[in-house]
Amino acid sequence: MSTGFHSLQIAEVRREIADAVSLRFAVPDALAEAYRFAPGQHLTLRAEIGGEEVRRTYSICAAPHEGELRVAIKQVPNGVFSGWANSWIAAGQFIDVMPPHGSFTWSFDPAQARTYAGFAGGSGITPVLSLMKTALAVEPESRFILFYGNRATSGIMFLEEIAALKDRFMGRLQIHHFLEEEEGDFELLNGRLDSDKIAALLGTLVDPAEIDAAFVCGPGPMMDAVEAGLTGAGVPHERILIERFTVGAMSEAQLAAARELERKAEGKPVRIAIDGRRRTIAFDSAKGSILENARAAGLPAPFACKAGVCATCRAKVVRGEVTMIQNYGLSAEEVARGYILTCQAVPLSDEVELDFDA
Repeated sequence: MSTGFHSLQIAEVRREIADAVSLRFAVPDALAEAYRFAPGQHLTLRAEIGGEEVRRTYSICAAPHEGELRVAIKQVPNGVFSGWANSWIAAGQFIDVMPPHGSFTWSFDPAQARTYAGFAGGSGITPVLSLMKTALAVEPESRFILFYGNRATSGIMFLEEIAALKDRFMGRLQIHHFLEEEEGDFELLNGRLDSDKIAALLGTLVDPAEIDAAFVCGPGPMMDAVEAGLTGAGVPHERILIERFTVGAMSEAQLAAARELERKAEGKPVRIAIDGRRRTIAFDSAKGSILENARAAGLPAPFACKAGVCATCRAKVVRGEVTMIQNYGLSAEEVARGYILTCQAVPLSDEVELDFDA
């Protein structure tokens, strides 16, 4: 994964709902390969707002076969970047964009006939939409069932696009909207996607035994309920893919344990390869993670959330042993291959070597 940003022109700003816009980027031919993406991946954007550098990560809502690079940004209360994007961004402007990354994706095979289930809440639809469109286009014998929760109809992102997909892929795509503030005739579809709702729909609207992969993205409580419901219904853990935008604060005990790990790592050498160059730094517990140490040393280590969610800061352990305080952004397969989130990483062995370019 490239660790650098490129300045891309915004080709289109489209109002999706009252408090959300989507941005389509113009990608020059020379950068086409760098911005090739897998369905479900995301982009890290960087801008100067109010004199300060602000970075945020947003999922790509287009599918690879559609030939466009587009993200959707929903305004959140007191959101510096989302508020700026929804109020001031216009077509023709340039913004710094890091090449696509993220492990919330799936390898689709035209020869397969699978059943996919998508569970989305609010703006969590963005990566799920990319995966859904790809599944329907690439696997002509597969079907997709979407469970999409919102407060009201007016807040449903991509409502018309999803309806058009349902008409186009009739028989292969099922859409179930769950609304908290509106009531319909079908009682099961009223209210939020909580534990009781998940338990009711599994076996009613979808047979858990038939699910080949489930894609989950939305508010934390919703994702927890879906994950618990699916595993409780017998869906293997490796078939449940979860994308988290945010995580809760660590407990006092977790914070104390993290500080102790950092204290024990004091002074340990960490050799870092980035952008084709190598440099060794001494871990300073006062600075925190390996990422913070690298940035303090002047290395251009990439980052966005610094919370173990987005995986922008991913690097590979070439030598030595490292532990992560939290990990919400890497799959078990990536961890097994030696990848870590440097924003959560602390060296354990006396010598550690990391490669951001791997």
